Formats: sequence, structure tokens, C-alpha cells
Amino acid sequence: MIKLLIVDDEQVGREGLEAILRKGFPDLMIEQAKNGKMAVELAESFGPDLILMDIKMPGMDGLEATEIIGDKYPDIKIVMVTAYDTFDYARRALKLGVKDYLLKPSKATEIKKTVGRVLEQIQEENREREHSRLRENALERVMPVIETDIVTQLLFDHVHEVHSDELVSWLGADTGSETFALSVLVPENSEGAYGSIRDLVRREGAGWVGALYGRQIPIIAFRDGSRSFRAQASELAKMVLETGGRHVRDGWFVGVGSVCESLSQVRQSYREALLATPDPTQPVRYRLYVDKPEPGAVGTGESLLDLPDKRWEQHFFEQIRVGDWDGIRTETLDFLRRCESEGADRLHAQQRVSERLWVSSRVLAEMGVEIGTPTFSFQAQDYRQLRAETGAILDRIKQAYAEHLERIKPDTVRRIKQYIAEHSHEDISLEGIGEKFELSPFYISKLFKEQVGVNYIDFLTECRIDKAKKLMSDPARSLKEITFEVGYHDPNYFSKVFKKMCDLSPTEYRKALLGGGE
Repeated sequence: MIKLLIVDDEQVGREGLEAILRKGFPDLMIEQAKNGKMAVELAESFGPDLILMDIKMPGMDGLEATEIIGDKYPDIKIVMVTAYDTFDYARRALKLGVKDYLLKPSKATEIKKTVGRVLEQIQEENREREHSRLRENALERVMPVIETDIVTQLLFDHVHEVHSDELVSWLGADTGSETFALSVLVPENSEGAYGSIRDLVRREGAGWVGALYGRQIPIIAFRDGSRSFRAQASELAKMVLETGGRHVRDGWFVGVGSVCESLSQVRQSYREALLATPDPTQPVRYRLYVDKPEPGAVGTGESLLDLPDKRWEQHFFEQIRVGDWDGIRTETLDFLRRCESEGADRLHAQQRVSERLWVSSRVLAEMGVEIGTPTFSFQAQDYRQLRAETGAILDRIKQAYAEHLERIKPDTVRRIKQYIAEHSHEDISLEGIGEKFELSPFYISKLFKEQVGVNYIDFLTECRIDKAKKLMSDPARSLKEITFEVGYHDPNYFSKVFKKMCDLSPTEYRKALLGGGE
């Protein structure tokens, strides 16, 4: 209900205005004040939306009261009431921001017309504030969806140019920010741990948290230039581990990748975070990739057991992702044969292979292939036994991978596409799709890109824009209504996406569609 305050030192004038307004606008809540001082007091206690303010009053006049109220309550609308011989006062009042003025005496029709005009403006502003509140609430709900999807796309695929800058800016960063990635391994059935970690990262403003799948949580952290990378990364890893309380040693580990100059490079940092993860039986609970020893060169006195270079790491990850287990098996066993021929320490070689197997299991877990912790059942007495046990473990991993592929129905991607098309107007996410189809969101992203040729978010955008185009043919629908109906929460963002997709703004497209007019 809209509140109106009538301010006039003449009671007859106040009563007359109230009678006219109650007849013309019966839903108004009306109060009266007999001077400027009382008007200022009621502006606070009554909280009017509109004030009809007489100018000439004893003590504090209407202009002084208007200035005080305007400074303290700028949203209150004020209409000045003045006699013919004080018209100059009215002009001064307009400079103070009043919305209109009425001359004494005024006809009832003129009073209702002037007040009605301001009331319509108040109602429109109230509607806009309510829409803004609803948009903010919707954005608040969708932010976690945007956050997990952005992390998934950045670490396991790529974000289309239509989305990257806009979505990243919504989350309070820019694509040129320095970042680094963390891979957090938590115990089984750790939904509570996931919530605690997400709350921690959000509270600290430290970065973005991706979706939990299996036992892994990916994090993209923002670089804090006020301190060293080591200090920042170590503190963040320790805080994450502290969320596990006294059980932190039971299945917890944090791997930390190197700093990247921009978000577009953070995928490499995440791979390094996985590679920073040692055998889980080790006593350490977190490790930075930069702390792994530099690789040596064979033939220069350095051992073959030193860590592989970047090219090998890239090759190894791609082998896992495409399922080249025969190639991994051949190269791993060849590695052991070379270690034996060079006389390398057997236990050290077994540790290096364990780390490879461990990284394999972490990457597979992203894809929804849960194989547990691949460990050696015994300490090999010689290299022959070590090769045999390694081959057996890799065979089991290969079998688990094959069984996973068998469980995926041939028409899975078709059904996912259909689901996205039917629910494109909702706050749809990879995480939600993963739950629906019982697949890892990371693996869905991979499947979709391989079989459809575009990211799921590109396909989702196409569905929304196609629907928007159809709705634009109805001139009765406003562009703002269409924005929300197709699944967007911000008209400006919808407009930018539409223009990038169609080379025309929504307004331009609609004018062309309707023959030059909306």
C-alpha cells in the first residue's frame, strides 16, 4: 500500500486534499502534518512514498523541509503546493528534485491527475525494485551452478567466447587474472566435507570450487600478489585440510599446481595438481607441484627415475582420457625394463610406477570410473615380479574402463541433448545432468564435445536463443519477459549473448522479424 503525507499549515486545506484523494485513490494510506518540522519527523516514522508539501508555512517552510527530507530519504517523491504569488518558490523547489507542483486553489480533477501521475511512477519503480529483487535472488541461486560449470569447462574443456568473459565477470574475476589449481581428495561419502570446503573458499574469497564427483574436488584459486605463492598455496591447502577436523589423515590429500598467467591456462595447473599427488600411503597431506624434483636427462648422470618432462605429462593425460591402456601398459613396462638395464633402485622404480597408477585412478575418477586405490599387493623381489604385478594392475584398470563404457548406453548423448532442449529454460548444469544420467559431469562434457562437436553450454545457448527467436514473433511479449522465459536472469547478459550468436541485438532482430516495429 502506498503511503501519502499531506503537509499544510491550514487544516481546511489538509482536509480538503485528503477528501479528494481518498475519493480518487481509496487504497492510499494518508497522514497529515501541519508544518515542516512535523513533516520531517513523519518522513521517518510514517515513511511516506509521496508528500504533498505546502511551501509557505510558519517556522520551517516547505522548501527547507523538502531539502532535509530529500537529503535523508531520496526515494520519497514530493509534489509542492503553492499559491499563484509564490510561483518563484515552486521553481526553486523543482531544483530540489520535487516531481511536480500544484497551484492553490486547484480543481479536484487537476489534483487527481497530478497525484495519479506520480503514483504511477511510484508503482512502476516498486515493480522494478521487485523485479530486481527477484533477479538478485535468482542470480544468487544460480551462482553455484555457474561456478561449478565454469570450473568444469576451464579444467576439462573450454568455455565458448560467448560465455567466458561474462560468466567470469559475474563471479568477480577477469580472464587475465593469475590463478592456480588445487585437486582435493576427500574420503568416501564426504558430502559434508564438500560443503565445508565450498563455504571456506567462498568466505575467504579464495577462488571457485568445482563439482564433487567420487572423492575429488577441483578448485581454481586466485593469486594473491601481496604474498609469495608458496605461502598462499600452503595456507589454503592447510585450511582445506582443517575442514576435515581430526580425521584429516583418513583419505585426505591436496595437490597444488603452478601459477598460470590467465584462466585459459589453468587446465595445465590442474594436471600439475594431480601429478603433485604422491602415493596416498605417504605421510604428507599436501604437496606443491613445484616441490617435485626437476627431471634429469638420461645419459647425463641423472637417473631415469627422475620425474618426466612436460611433454610426457601431456601425453600421459591424453592416453588416459582416450582410453589408450595398451599404450600405457607398453610404455610403463618399457620404463621398468630401462630402469632395470640402468641398474636403477627397484623400490624407487616401484614408487614411480605407483605414482603413475595413482594419477591414472584420479583422472579416471573424473570420468566416473571408480577403481579404488591401485596399490601393489607385495614388494617385488626383482624387476620381473615388478613388471608382472604392474601389468596385472593395468589390466584391471583397463577392464574397469571397458566395463564403464559398456554401461553407457549408445543413445546417451541423444538423450542428454533431448533433456537439455526440454529443460533449457531452467537453471540447468553439468552437475545436474550428471545426477540425472548417473555420469560424471566431467565425462559428460567430454562425451558431448566428442560426439556433438560443441560444448554442452554452447548447445544449451543455441536452445535458448532458438526459443527466444520464436517468442519474439509475438509482439505482445516484451524482451524482458522473453529473457526470463528462456532461462536467463539478466536482460543485459541475454542481449550480449544474443548479439554474439546472431550478429544483431534482440531489438534489431525483432524489428527485422516484425517488419520494422515491435
